[in-house]
Amino acid sequence: MKAAYIREFGGPEVMTYGDLPDPTAAAGQIVVDTVAASINAADWKVCAGEYGGQDKFPMVLGRDFSGVIGALGAGVQDLRVGDEVFGVLEGGRDGTYAEKIAIGGAIVARKPAGMSHVEAAALALTGLTALCTIEDCLKLQSGETILIQGGAGGVAGFAIQLAKHLGAKVITTASASNRDYLRDLGADEVIDYNTTDFTKAVSNCDAVFDTVGGDVAMRSFAVLKPGGRAAFIGSGAKAPKPDRGDVTSLRPAVGRDRPHLERILELRRTGAVRAPHVTEFSLANAADALRVSAARHLKGKLVLKVR
Repeated sequence: MKAAYIREFGGPEVMTYGDLPDPTAAAGQIVVDTVAASINAADWKVCAGEYGGQDKFPMVLGRDFSGVIGALGAGVQDLRVGDEVFGVLEGGRDGTYAEKIAIGGAIVARKPAGMSHVEAAALALTGLTALCTIEDCLKLQSGETILIQGGAGGVAGFAIQLAKHLGAKVITTASASNRDYLRDLGADEVIDYNTTDFTKAVSNCDAVFDTVGGDVAMRSFAVLKPGGRAAFIGSGAKAPKPDRGDVTSLRPAVGRDRPHLERILELRRTGAVRAPHVTEFSLANAADALRVSAARHLKGKLVLKVR
């Protein structure tokens, strides 16, 4: 199979496009012929060696995908060869920048016929992360106010739509060029981080969802009301320690399971959410896509067309 992979850690320039052995389905697994794979911020961090313990080369990057089942392992009863499915690899695994992947059959979901593979790949991990953060971790309620940092990204864009669907007031930060895009997604207020200090423009929030990390994450505690809670996905494996004692800092646990994927599909079916803006690259040009992702100023999602 063709794949985009690395043989050493480094920048996007270390990525190679070439042939690797086809995977086989172990018991409980399926082999998926990948049609589209999503680019996530974690990918360039994995490429750079920022995550410890992942040093088996050649290493194929990528975590979410959409495609067609090409083979079934022993014990898989509820899926068939030819089914169109999408999903996210098991936690701690990478490998979707490839023409074939092996994955546990229990954690994929069937892709609706009316949804493209590109859209499914763009919604998979972004949707899981947003759902696990907004609904499971922050437990956002109707009438509450939430600040979502880095609104133009894929996860934040899904979170904006979900929070609005739940009845919350949604404030987000982004560059001025993305204001109309985010208002169209449902944001009530868009703060231009290039011209405005969000800590001076926002206060008394019930919740914060930070997708940026660094100094932005630490300053986000300032906008919470007493008893407020903040969730972080851009600050590593642990949530940052708050600089005040009357708020809660959380790191969402993003599970891989079929019920969450089906929740994404239901939200899309009812019109509560839609896929983010997508920029497509071919699998052969995965290194170029990774460069765009690492620059951290993109709108929506980057998706690799594999077939």
